[in-house]
Amino acid sequence: MAHQAERCEIIAEAGVNHDGREDRALALVEAAARAGADTVKFQTFDPEELATAAAPTAAYQSAAGQGPTQAEMLARLVLSPAGLRRVVDHCRAHDIGFLSTPFDIGSARMLVDDLGMSRIKVGSGELTNLPFLLDLARLDRPLLLSTGMAEMSEVKDALGCVAFARLAGSGERPSTAAFRAALASAEARPILAGTVVMQCVTQYPAPHDQANLRVIDAYAGLGVRPGYSDHTLGIDIALAAVARGAVVIEKHLTLDRTAEGPDHKASLEPNQMAALVAGARRVTEALGSAVKQPVEAERPNIAVARRSLVARRAIAAGEVFSSDNLAARRAGAGLAPARLWDLEGGPSPRAYAANELIDP
Repeated sequence: MAHQAERCEIIAEAGVNHDGREDRALALVEAAARAGADTVKFQTFDPEELATAAAPTAAYQSAAGQGPTQAEMLARLVLSPAGLRRVVDHCRAHDIGFLSTPFDIGSARMLVDDLGMSRIKVGSGELTNLPFLLDLARLDRPLLLSTGMAEMSEVKDALGCVAFARLAGSGERPSTAAFRAALASAEARPILAGTVVMQCVTQYPAPHDQANLRVIDAYAGLGVRPGYSDHTLGIDIALAAVARGAVVIEKHLTLDRTAEGPDHKASLEPNQMAALVAGARRVTEALGSAVKQPVEAERPNIAVARRSLVARRAIAAGEVFSSDNLAARRAGAGLAPARLWDLEGGPSPRAYAANELIDP
């Protein structure tokens, strides 16, 4: 049976585009659902656990009016656990999946244990935070790992950490050497097969000429489920990633790209998200099968477009077939032109009129 392309999951990254307001978070859920996204994702964190009081904002955050320190910005962007529960309920009511990226283990446990989150998304900034990643992997949920800013060696060490968390005994001491050994083991293969690893460029917006979509191929070669977290402007690069084999696409969603906040300008508005979803579905359908054979739509045209062997001129019974009296012309179904060499030099079994199809 021909292999069909896997349906690509579209994650609408609401992130912190609610600006700390629950009503906007609920509106983002509704917008993501209307656009046809499979999942809507937020971010959950304790500001004091995430950044020190002196940690500076990134240039794109400062340019968006978020102040000089991350602590000041983060404090404005928190959704309470009660608010998140209402967001989860709203997702259920609108038949869209819920995800939130945790930035501390307390938030992760709350999302998994209290809110029933079935998967865990790990942000790019946490990929090298292996003690945290180990704790997340031990929550025994499928992981989606974003890999912005990473070297391939760091991606492999993160995957080794995940494998170690699932395979090692409770008394086994974690270390990068132990992680690499776990990754190299045959037992790691099913763990990798259930892990999504997402190519990502951590810049908002990201330059399209630095997207490096071929990394998706490299991730597929690791035995993981490759994805793409897109921060470029527009939807064309994300659609290209679907064509490249990404099985998960993540793209920021906002209600208003002109709103104040760190991620609005690099986000899609709802109509653009709907276009991304529709485009991704078309691209996935277009990928189809890797088996090269005539498809249903073109079968009626085979007899019309292909040539068959016919008599170039009248041929007498017993006359020797040759390129002088045989020709390849469009004449409906008949012998393939390559049969010329089989017939050449042999006698014609009967007489043929000019342009008559040669018998099989």
